[in-house]
Amino acid sequence: MTTVTDHPINSRWAAQDPSVLQLYAFPTPNGVKVSIMLEEIGLPYEAHLVTLSDADVKSPEFLALNPNNKIPAIIDPNGPDGQPLSLFESGAILIYLAEKTGKLIGNTPSEKYEAIQWVMFQMAGVGPMFGQLGFFTKFAGAEIEDPRPHERYQNEAKRLLSVLEKQLEGRDWITGSYSIADIATAPWLRALDYYGAKEAVGWDNYPNVNAYLERFLARPAVQVGLRTPAVPA
Repeated sequence: MTTVTDHPINSRWAAQDPSVLQLYAFPTPNGVKVSIMLEEIGLPYEAHLVTLSDADVKSPEFLALNPNNKIPAIIDPNGPDGQPLSLFESGAILIYLAEKTGKLIGNTPSEKYEAIQWVMFQMAGVGPMFGQLGFFTKFAGAEIEDPRPHERYQNEAKRLLSVLEKQLEGRDWITGSYSIADIATAPWLRALDYYGAKEAVGWDNYPNVNAYLERFLARPAVQVGLRTPAVPA
């Protein structure tokens, strides 16, 4: 790939300004991580709405960018060594954008790896476990009468919330300073309300987490990122 316009995805989601980063996403917890990050670091970008329907994420054009048929994905026309870079997986994109701009990834090597550590915590734990909790609370899994999967994901969500509750004691942000760790994690905390799962996990038992999410949602860049790409009414 030599330019954004050469990529197959451009035939379906055409770039209006191929000179800026192209974001292909939907405002799910994983999707908004990247839009929030881009707003926070002030990097020019163009957002394309890719719905979760098979017609979009399993289209040949999108699969050419992400063979795993999941949002988000990006094309940066100004990638390493001045060459275009296509990238999928929200955690990888956050790390890439942080290293590209030198923002929100700490000021020392130790701080960098601490932030990445907590991004991995979200990617391996919070996202998958909360996502399954949502499936068994709000979506098709809610019809399953067997209580074991419900209990499994409720208990794991509680455990993960307890880890965060302890980490946030005396801190405004997960690593002390606002970073990609927060951008990765907080959208999934917000999702518990959408899933109708707050009562099931005992949300009020985590005052540090509650206050943390309020701080996160109060950030202007977060409010823009949560609505990007825009979904038609």
